[in-house]
Amino acid sequence: MSDVEAEHVGAVHGAGPDGRRESGPPEVEVFTPRDVPLGGPRAMTVRRTLPQRARTLIGAWCFADHYGPDDVGRTGGMDVAPHPHTGLQTVSWLFSGEIEHRDSLGSHAYVRPGELNLMTGGYGISHSEVSTPRTTILHGVQLWVALPGEHRDTARDFQHHTPEPVRLDGAELRVFLGSLAGHESPVRTFTPLLGAEILLEPGAAVTLDVDPAFEHGLLVDHGDVRMAGTLLRPAELGFIPTGADALTLANESRETARAVLLGGTPFEEEIVIWWNFIGRDHDAIVRAREEWQNSADRFGVVEGYPGGRLPAPALPNAVIMPRRNPRRR
Repeated sequence: MSDVEAEHVGAVHGAGPDGRRESGPPEVEVFTPRDVPLGGPRAMTVRRTLPQRARTLIGAWCFADHYGPDDVGRTGGMDVAPHPHTGLQTVSWLFSGEIEHRDSLGSHAYVRPGELNLMTGGYGISHSEVSTPRTTILHGVQLWVALPGEHRDTARDFQHHTPEPVRLDGAELRVFLGSLAGHESPVRTFTPLLGAEILLEPGAAVTLDVDPAFEHGLLVDHGDVRMAGTLLRPAELGFIPTGADALTLANESRETARAVLLGGTPFEEEIVIWWNFIGRDHDAIVRAREEWQNSADRFGVVEGYPGGRLPAPALPNAVIMPRRNPRRR
């Protein structure tokens, strides 16, 4: 997870030949993922869609891994030994399977389909993630949220929430963060955010009222989904900048389509992402790595995991530079 520089291999739609935005549907930028091994010696492969070279964040969402459907009988499933985090919140959301979560706050919980687990690792936390023996197919997303500067050293925390399904004509939503379609999640965040799973029936279309102050991204899991006039294939991420007050999604598949909608107000701070740490400069990353390697109290201890901790990779032979999104047009 130390290499988070994904290639931008998408395209921009809705812009004229001079680069200026035309009237009509909002501009959609399409990103495709790359495959990344996750979890050390027993690595499973995930599709990483954020960050990209051309886009570090969508709102405060700074990291999106999409995995499965993974036959754990063949691959061995997920077994990520205790590892650290700083400066972020982790958001775990499953479509199928079950993951056992343990952290240095003392939390022992399970990630199950349709249930949100959100862990806050501000100043420092560590946790393990292991798919359970009951799991046959593992399939879901792992997301990170960058903490703003005033909260980047906040205390450890863990929240669990099971959102009720919201049924619309031809669609079903589960709003796990923020608010959408008249439903609001009670889960606490440090910046305005939106996170929701969306199921669309074959041939269905839905128009959702959204906050025009938000950037939005749609990660397609299954099916072909047209977002604001732009077709997104499975594993692609469509991005829309601020300004849109409605978002139209249409399923052009013969099967039910599934996607995850992410949103938030633009995150204007520069951040450094390296391995499992988010900081503001190179020195902050160096300190965090050194303290993890020395088993400092900063990250605590994960009890109950049958094995050792995940060691940090070597630092690059260069200064890790802060990154931010491109300037808004």
